[in-house]
Amino acid sequence: MKAVAPFKEAIDTVIEAGGDAFKLCYQCGVCSGSCPWNLVRTFLPRKLIRETQFGLVDLESDEIWRCVGCRTCVQRCPRGVELVDIMRAIRRIAVEWRAVPASLRTAMTSMGTVGNPWGEAREKRADWAKDLDVKTFTKGTELLLFPCCTPAYDPRARVMATSVVKILNAMGADFGILGVEESCCGESVRKAGDEALFQSLARDNITAFVENGVKKILTVSPHCYNSFKKEYPEFGLEFEVIHSTQYLAELIEQGRLKPTKELNKRVAYHDSCCLGRYNDIYDEPREVLKSIPGIELVELPDSREESLCCGGCAGRLWLETPKEERLSDIRIEQALEVGADVLALSCPYCFLNLEDSLLTMGKGDVLELKDVTQLVVEAIQE
Repeated sequence: MKAVAPFKEAIDTVIEAGGDAFKLCYQCGVCSGSCPWNLVRTFLPRKLIRETQFGLVDLESDEIWRCVGCRTCVQRCPRGVELVDIMRAIRRIAVEWRAVPASLRTAMTSMGTVGNPWGEAREKRADWAKDLDVKTFTKGTELLLFPCCTPAYDPRARVMATSVVKILNAMGADFGILGVEESCCGESVRKAGDEALFQSLARDNITAFVENGVKKILTVSPHCYNSFKKEYPEFGLEFEVIHSTQYLAELIEQGRLKPTKELNKRVAYHDSCCLGRYNDIYDEPREVLKSIPGIELVELPDSREESLCCGGCAGRLWLETPKEERLSDIRIEQALEVGADVLALSCPYCFLNLEDSLLTMGKGDVLELKDVTQLVVEAIQE
């Protein structure tokens, strides 16, 4: 027998979680037609909305964990229905009923116990910076560098954080990290429905920021950027938040950072959902890439507002996706179609998903995957 949330509980939970916009839906199907999942399988968001309107939520269905929160449907909806909020609300019911997929539940448990989804010891949080000239943030330090759990713990994504450090050191910037005092920003786990865990992580981080006198935060991840800038103010405090690509664009515009080494690469840039559709940051990464001598910047078929999600947000990074359903595979193919030598990006989640696809597709010999900051480092090195 399927586990189905009771009518009133389902409706009340959705409304409480900000998903009451589902009442505006008149089943036009634009969301289903816009959803990137339909490039690889059938997924009907409007069916989930319809079921929610009648209070019928099948908590055992894999479909409630399908949405990656990319906001493509939201920006196209003629009625302004925030489907991302509805999906988050539905997942809150699943969390309350303990109907969460095992691998995602493990990641959530790790966030609650050691402050990161990878199950690594909190004491190792700053190990990524051991061999770099990075100080511990103290009161009076100008800039807090927040690396994100993924570059902090995953060796493959670590280069995203170390590249930012190399640039900051080259500029003589006054910055530091909090190391063991940091916790996961909680952005993805909130989209995955665990509101209590998100609030706990947010309060821990806010306490650390306030106690250490943090005023300005530089993030490596768009997910951290979105959470600190858009969600943490719900707790009554706001910090100045800037993403690495914005920071570099500012330095280049001011003439303080001047890439001089020619790279002679044909580069395509992949827009992160959290940086792009969530925060309208499209130009800055491209301006940084254009400033590098020798780079020919080309656009992917689905670009800027129409960017194809990598498939890693809203908890999907910790859920298994069959190879034939990987959106990241399509993105790699698109980069190859435009003749790119390098697929540039600005998000750790995108980095992991796209690298997995690059390796499993056997295309690593014809396409490089690099963070925007990596290319800048290459262009400023002697």
